[in-house]
Amino acid sequence: MKSYSLVGYAIILVYGFACMALAPAAMGPWLGLLIGAIYFTVFWFLAGVYLADVLHLGIAHRALNFKPWFVKTVVIVNNLFGVYVGPTDWVNRHRLHHKYADHAGDPNKLDDDGLWRTLYLCLFPYKCTENIAKDEIFNSMAFRVADSLPFTILSQIFNFALLWYLVRDWKYALAMWLGLRIFAIWVNMIQNYWTHTRQFGYRRYGDEHDNAMNIGEWLPITATFSACLQNNHHHHPSLLRLSHSDEEYDFGFKTIRWMKALRLVAATPKGATIPPDVPLETLGF
Repeated sequence: MKSYSLVGYAIILVYGFACMALAPAAMGPWLGLLIGAIYFTVFWFLAGVYLADVLHLGIAHRALNFKPWFVKTVVIVNNLFGVYVGPTDWVNRHRLHHKYADHAGDPNKLDDDGLWRTLYLCLFPYKCTENIAKDEIFNSMAFRVADSLPFTILSQIFNFALLWYLVRDWKYALAMWLGLRIFAIWVNMIQNYWTHTRQFGYRRYGDEHDNAMNIGEWLPITATFSACLQNNHHHHPSLLRLSHSDEEYDFGFKTIRWMKALRLVAATPKGATIPPDVPLETLGF
C-alpha cells in the first residue's frame, strides 16, 4: 500500500475508534460509530460535490453548466453545515494554480516545497498575486454571503454548536468535527503534494512543464472525486472527465453522471469535446 493511502486509511480508522470511545454512554460505541460514519460520509460527499464538481469543473474550468439555484444552494449548505471553503478564493487559487503550476505564482505549492511545507500551506497558503475570478456568479448574494468574514467565522461556530446539540456531548461532537477536517487536510495534501511530486503516481502525458501526476488507487480517487488524476487534468483542464481511459477508475465522473440523471447539470461544448490525444472513443456522458 502506498504511503498516501496508508495515511488516509489511518485517519479513517482513528476517526472510527474516536467515535466509539467518546460516544455518550447512553448511545454506546456501535451507535456512536454509526452516527459518526453518517456524519463523515454526508459532509465528505457534500464537500466533493461542492469543490470537485461545482466549483472545479463547473465554474473554474467551465466544463459543466449546473442549474444556478443548485450551485447557490450547494455553496451555502456546504459552508454552513460542513467544511468551510471560500468559493471565490478557491476558484481564483485554482485558476492561478493551472496558470503557474509548481512555479512562482502558484498559490498552492512551489516545485521545491516538501511534505511539511505543503502541509503548512494547507493552513496558511501563499497569498494570491492576481485576481482572475471575476465571473458574474461571484457577485450573486449566495457567493457574497459565503465569502464574507462574518459568515466564515459564524458558520463554523454554528455547525459545531448544532452538532453538539444533536449528540448532546461536546467531546463526541469535537471528535467528529475535527476528524472530518483532518481528513479534508489529507485530501488537500493528495491534490497539492502527492500528485504534484514526481516520485509518486504516473504520468500519461510527459510534455507538461509542471509536476502533475496521476494517482489511481481507490481511496485517493474516491476521496478526492478523482482530482488526483492531475496529469490528465493539467493536460486537458476543460474536459469534463478527469479519467482519460476507460481503464482508469473515476468516481468524480460517476457523480456528475448521477447529477445529469437528476437534470442538475449539462456539459458545455468544450467540456464535452474529446481532444485527439485522449484515448477515449466516447465521453460516456
